[in-house]
Amino acid sequence: MTTTAPLQPLLDAAVIVLEAPTQVWSDDTGAMGADPIHGIYHGDVRQIRALEVTVDATRLESIGWSSPSPQRVVFTDVLRGLDDASADPKVRLDRDREVAAGSFTERIRVSSHLRGTTAVGITVHLTPDFAPMQLVKAGLSADAEWTWDGRTCRAGDASFTLVAPGADVSSDDERLTLRWELDLAARGAETVGWSLELADTTLVVTAPAQPAAVLLPDAADPRAARWLARASADLAALRLATPEHPDDAFYAAGAPWFFTLFGRDSIWAARLGLAADPGIAASTLRVLGRLQGTKHDASTAEAPGKIPHELRSGALILPGEGVHLPPLYYGTVDATPLWVCLLADAHDAGMPDDELRGFLPALRGALDWMIEHGDASGSGFIDYADESGHGLANQGWKDSGDSIQWRDGRLAEGPIALSEVQAYAYEAAVRGADLLDRLGESGAEELRAWAADLRARFRHAFWVTTAEGRYPAIALDAHGAAVDTLTSNIGHLFGTGILDPEEERVCADLLAGDSMSSGYGIRTMSTGAAGYWPLSYHGGSVWTHDTAIAVHGMLRSGLDDDARAIARQLLDVAEGFDYRVPELHAGDARIPGGRPVPYPAACRPQAWSAAAAVVCAQALA
Repeated sequence: MTTTAPLQPLLDAAVIVLEAPTQVWSDDTGAMGADPIHGIYHGDVRQIRALEVTVDATRLESIGWSSPSPQRVVFTDVLRGLDDASADPKVRLDRDREVAAGSFTERIRVSSHLRGTTAVGITVHLTPDFAPMQLVKAGLSADAEWTWDGRTCRAGDASFTLVAPGADVSSDDERLTLRWELDLAARGAETVGWSLELADTTLVVTAPAQPAAVLLPDAADPRAARWLARASADLAALRLATPEHPDDAFYAAGAPWFFTLFGRDSIWAARLGLAADPGIAASTLRVLGRLQGTKHDASTAEAPGKIPHELRSGALILPGEGVHLPPLYYGTVDATPLWVCLLADAHDAGMPDDELRGFLPALRGALDWMIEHGDASGSGFIDYADESGHGLANQGWKDSGDSIQWRDGRLAEGPIALSEVQAYAYEAAVRGADLLDRLGESGAEELRAWAADLRARFRHAFWVTTAEGRYPAIALDAHGAAVDTLTSNIGHLFGTGILDPEEERVCADLLAGDSMSSGYGIRTMSTGAAGYWPLSYHGGSVWTHDTAIAVHGMLRSGLDDDARAIARQLLDVAEGFDYRVPELHAGDARIPGGRPVPYPAACRPQAWSAAAAVVCAQALA
């Protein structure tokens, strides 16, 4: 007999409704419990694991579902066990499910086209769970003890209150049961319903006080318009704030695992979607600026001026991975220069100088971190290494343990200096200097000199020549050697200024070649690398935001035709996923008449994948 180790849940076949910080996952019939991801979540806790609806004397036979918004889904069944002998089904059940931040509602409507009255008994079974999100992600179960007082179910700091008008509610040691007895009139309909108010006193994020104010850019292509509409609705559903500052919204990274503030993800989502929602750039900057590091602490990776990686209500422990992150964790090497870049973008988009001045202390702190603390190893470049022994081994956006590889498949030895981080830092220094000039502050010329030196040293240290051509390496390793794999990281260099136009042309041509272009976006790793695999998280898959960053940079560099060609590929991806583009998809080569292959554990909706719709619409326009 063999046993299967716990595995991360697959997500691609599940149905989700959400409004951060609440999300609900089920199968396509509306039932929960068969798959590990199923359940009703609030914050970082799955409060209910299983939900089952039954009707006396009949099976529920699903005929479809529809989701008119991220917050709502309707499941439809026929009840042929209650039917007459004619061919047409005459009794149906519709379950209208809706979530808001901290609440869940389901209305169950039974309707009949029969000539006589029908007795209908409806039962809903709920199985409380109260499993921490990190256990669910690891494929593990929880043994949380819960209490039920006839109205509220509670385990520790998390609870839900049940309201079920007209129902007989009972409980045992395993589940809650709701029961309705109905007399369904001839050609009539009856509706029952129940709802949950979900709470967790430890939450460090909450729904923002103000609704989203999204202005969709024009889209001549009707498919682009559909993608924009779906993406903007998802972005609105992913908005969060901190309880102390409910007016300052930011984008949660994505569902299901990342319903919180992530420095890099929240910045890039705001940056890619800037044309649709310029206001969220300033609020994201304020939220992250309040959490900016003030001291050196190896256990949290904090350093003065550093922008954090993620914020959670408790420590994040990933079973089996040796990762134990504190509630406020700073293990990101790129969020700090990206914060400066977003500030410059927001100012270019119309942020008044008076508002800009309010960011001056955080701006100086971020610039000082790049120059004084970013080069932790003395390599001369901004780099990273986990000093805690239980943090993230890789601290760029490709943060899986095997993401930084040589062409022959060997893992690079850290500390690691990523190519795109040097580009972000160069751009941040140049544009940060411009902001200081704008405010009449000192230090701009020193920044420009530092940036010029970084640019010259980058050209000398990072460019490699392999069988695939000449291009910037993904990184420098602990010995200063250029890790020679051709990857999508070069797409992040466009528009930053670290490359000259001829070098940008070389990189654009490589990304358009067969080894990097899947036909559905840019692969994270070239097919010419030994480590390439189309279903590798960071070693051959395609990430929508990663490809969209290349589009974003190409537009800024004037490579409009290249940007448009890549944006068309992402538009085809959007159509293939019904316009809700997941976190990533497989890097298989496009087959004429086919569709993109899912990465089955990809999160969705994901903020930076949704925001990609905005920059792609700009490219296609």
